Amino acid sequence: MAVQEARQGPEPGAHDGGCACGDCPHGAREGHRRAVAAFLVKRDEFAAGQGLPAAVAHSASASRQWVSEELTQSAERVAERGRAEGESWLSRVWQRTACTVGAAVVALLLVQSLTAIGAGWTAARTAGLLAALLVGGALTAASWLHRARGGALAPVIGEDNRLSTSRVVAAAWVLFVAYAVLVLVGRLAAASGPAERDALISGLDLARGAGAVTVLAVVCAIAVLVRRVVGLRVLGQRLQKVRAHRPRAADLLTDDAGRGTFADIQYVVISAVALAFAAVRLARRPDQLPDLPWGLAVVVLVSAATYLAGKYAEGGRPVILSVVRSREAGDLDGPIRTGDDIEIRGAGFVPPGAQSADRLSRMVVRIGAVHVHVPLVPVTGGFSNPTDAVLTVPVPAEVEPGRAEVQVITAAGVETNRYAIDVTD
Repeated sequence: MAVQEARQGPEPGAHDGGCACGDCPHGAREGHRRAVAAFLVKRDEFAAGQGLPAAVAHSASASRQWVSEELTQSAERVAERGRAEGESWLSRVWQRTACTVGAAVVALLLVQSLTAIGAGWTAARTAGLLAALLVGGALTAASWLHRARGGALAPVIGEDNRLSTSRVVAAAWVLFVAYAVLVLVGRLAAASGPAERDALISGLDLARGAGAVTVLAVVCAIAVLVRRVVGLRVLGQRLQKVRAHRPRAADLLTDDAGRGTFADIQYVVISAVALAFAAVRLARRPDQLPDLPWGLAVVVLVSAATYLAGKYAEGGRPVILSVVRSREAGDLDGPIRTGDDIEIRGAGFVPPGAQSADRLSRMVVRIGAVHVHVPLVPVTGGFSNPTDAVLTVPVPAEVEPGRAEVQVITAAGVETNRYAIDVTD
């Protein structure tokens, strides 16, 4: 549907979607959608050999360069619209946070009202509801104060503008423990006798909540350590990171390329199960911290260790394995000369999350002292060049004959190893 609309052109009176009106027909989301549709139409037309001017149609290299430049400019417009849409989305998160918090408090009230039938309303139910109001109010206020940076999501958004799995898990445990303590505070404030107050204070003993406290300490430490590990690996060029247009819920379970990751999935699932168990324990025993069994606590710790090991194992530096002269059907075999195309074979040329055209167009190959931008070669549904394992670039006339070193610079700014080739006249 979006492609058909792009072929028909914009609606009368519609502008380019530069405003941040949310879901209005002229908003950032609509502008981004139209830019993507227009780019897809242009890419597929070029892939079918349509739209080439007569001045460059006679030369394969000239037409390829012209097509690459046109697609690069169109991709830059898509990226600009994507950034605008991402900023607009972040600015509206605080409103969604307020609605979500309100719905959660109402749901808690309904559950407590239903379970109170026959058993009666107790002080623990009042304390739980008041604690939910306090935590929800704090989240809403913090979300409004940081509304320009993603509201309540600001602390759990990583430097690459994606949701951080470790920070989300740690934040969930922090909020739950804060809620549990506030429930005890409400019970203590409503206690009428010294014996009841002493029992509530003893509910905070470490012997009762040792499992939950240990899990809280470990997941918070994992969140801090993972940030340090990722930062050092990026600076050491052992991990490639590209910035996303906006955070998505799928970031919790996938890598930067959108593929499901076992380490992240198991960490989120096991942490969610442990939190659900702890919530039930708090509901059954609201007079003490949830006594998380050590067996379940150890399972969470093993899951956290697996997640941390996955962070150490992911990524890797791109590498050139070989460089050969690109040969078309009917060409004679020969050495690499200026004007020829060379095929660079290796691994890791396209970082995860850099499959979009605006990212691919930022790839550069250094041949001697000359920087050559990798041309975009469209095919139906994508690009045949560049790919993660093979790049094809021309050897410009500015390259001096003789020994020259080839090096690839990816969209993340990471450089590969140097590979020497011989260029002849």
